Amino acid sequence: MDTPFSIGKVPVRNRLVLAPMSGVTDLPFRQLAFRFGAGLVVTEMVASRELVFNAAESWSRLKGAGLTPHMVQLAGREAKWLAEAAVIAEANGADIIDINMGCPAKKVIGGYAGSALMREPDHALSLIEATVKAVKIPVTVKMRLGWDENSINAPDIAARAEAAGVQLITVHGRTRMQFYEGRADWDAIAAVRDAIRIPLIANGDVETVEDAHDILRRSGADAVMVGRSCQGRPWHAGVLAGHAGPQASEIPGLVVEHYRMMLEHYGAEVGVRHARKHLGWYLDRHAPDLAGETKAAIMTSKDAGFVAEALELALSSSADASARQEAA
Repeated sequence: MDTPFSIGKVPVRNRLVLAPMSGVTDLPFRQLAFRFGAGLVVTEMVASRELVFNAAESWSRLKGAGLTPHMVQLAGREAKWLAEAAVIAEANGADIIDINMGCPAKKVIGGYAGSALMREPDHALSLIEATVKAVKIPVTVKMRLGWDENSINAPDIAARAEAAGVQLITVHGRTRMQFYEGRADWDAIAAVRDAIRIPLIANGDVETVEDAHDILRRSGADAVMVGRSCQGRPWHAGVLAGHAGPQASEIPGLVVEHYRMMLEHYGAEVGVRHARKHLGWYLDRHAPDLAGETKAAIMTSKDAGFVAEALELALSSSADASARQEAA
């Protein structure tokens, strides 16, 4: 797992990739994941047309801050905007462009982007071709198995994408209509492996080191992508790659550091709001017995100083209690 591979000519230091998750894998989260050993971290989905038209949120999502390689995921359904956005991303430090053909969110498929493109393979290929022609850096595609169980077309789309110049495919082992229900079908990803020669990343329901090895074995993939299992522990991808995560006693300080990174990245007023989902995941994972009123106070306060202090106290108390239980 901790061996390098390449996307085109771009080296990746190990085979654990942090998934792009909108509203989650912002720059502070990716910085922590990379620090703790993730081989590759991918930006949140960047709306291509909005980037071209200078939307502030898209530019914020584009930032790489020196993380190498810098992989930018673009979304859209118009070749013109995807190609132009890819050029902008390349000019601003992107080493790899990933095309989103996997997002199942209603807001995204309502605009006929994300996994909705799997219902229109010819149109999807026109977007891929335009993006590949627009840039000199590798272009990759992330997709699902298909739209639904009656249209499992990932192997065909992947083969056509490879012929168009794509240099890596990522497959989440569910259809769009499954959303995140049930279990990801790791065996079904193997049909994509049989259809292409370029590297393949397998994604879906990887929680443990054993899961990571099993998904590689069953799918035949070259690398593993992890997403939701990293919520509340941005170091988890690195742990799955064989690196050491933080000690229990280090987690409170690390969580507060993450909180302050978000305040700096977004500005205090916006950062307090953006951080709340992360604080909830941290508290659920690392302080599950915290009193409800204390958790509510941390989650709703607009006072960043209070939040940082209360957060560290809650996590430290939980860590101390766990240590006492283990000692007993």
